[in-house]
Amino acid sequence: MGDSDKVCPTSIGGQAVIEGVMMKGPEDVAIAVRKGPGNILVHREPVKDVSRRYPVFKLPVFRGMFTLIDTMVLGVRALTFSAEQVEFLEEEKPSRFDRVMEKIFGEKADNATIYFSVFLSLVFAVLLFIILPTFLIRFARLGTGNPVILNLIEGFLRIGIFLIYIVLISRMKDIQRVFEYHGAEHKTIHCYEHREELTVENAAKYTTLHPRCGTSFLLIVMVVSILMFSFLGWPNLLMRVVSRVLLLPLIAGISYEIIKWAGRSEGTLSRVVRVPGLYLQKLTTREPDEGQLEVAIEALKGVLVDREGADAW
Repeated sequence: MGDSDKVCPTSIGGQAVIEGVMMKGPEDVAIAVRKGPGNILVHREPVKDVSRRYPVFKLPVFRGMFTLIDTMVLGVRALTFSAEQVEFLEEEKPSRFDRVMEKIFGEKADNATIYFSVFLSLVFAVLLFIILPTFLIRFARLGTGNPVILNLIEGFLRIGIFLIYIVLISRMKDIQRVFEYHGAEHKTIHCYEHREELTVENAAKYTTLHPRCGTSFLLIVMVVSILMFSFLGWPNLLMRVVSRVLLLPLIAGISYEIIKWAGRSEGTLSRVVRVPGLYLQKLTTREPDEGQLEVAIEALKGVLVDREGADAW
């Protein structure tokens, strides 16, 4: 075991799911779900590395574009898997939507449902955080026609809507439970990055905030979008909506490079860049209990098997 005061950043990341945690490593994905007292189910499968077939997705910016979609697909799959393991859902009959999807896609219905869910999530995000802010400005008497100022106001309005959305969902009891698993995920990764033995006691002492969190990524996306959109002037509503949607992949790619750099660098500038995202994570993480830390640890161990060496932990 190495020096616990020295941080060794890792490419391993994760996501909280229903009563569990998903971890993604360089080679494997592992989902750990609490099935009951003393019973943790761990599902492990290899990562499908599309970049090996399409090397362009290894290039800076392009890898961020791919990672955004890949993370959303993987996240929905993990949520679907965890939901199926929760006891009160196991005996539910298939919904009408499920039956329609099975009738249309047959054996591929599950995959079709996942991609459809990702599509709906993207549409919802575009409507709420892209179209709504630029539409609302039409009704504001700002007293200025300066495109830079208008884009700044739109950007801050977008961030405001995002914060209101986070605050509202954080009040939901089920979401609070997920946020506790989110905190467990971060604590466990911190423990691993500090080269400490993966135990509940060791993980518990770390913070629930992590510089490479998806919450921080979303905030960076919004800040980068303000800068990018400012170069486009202030065209009519339709052109604003179209240009913002078309630029989203590029903005996501740039934001990915920023958070990747900020998560690994310990320079003054990178620390400044990390601060707003870390404060925002105070809304999306909660202190986990020991049982939730156990689940997160099992998920992380699932992607370390035969990858980091059995004697390391």
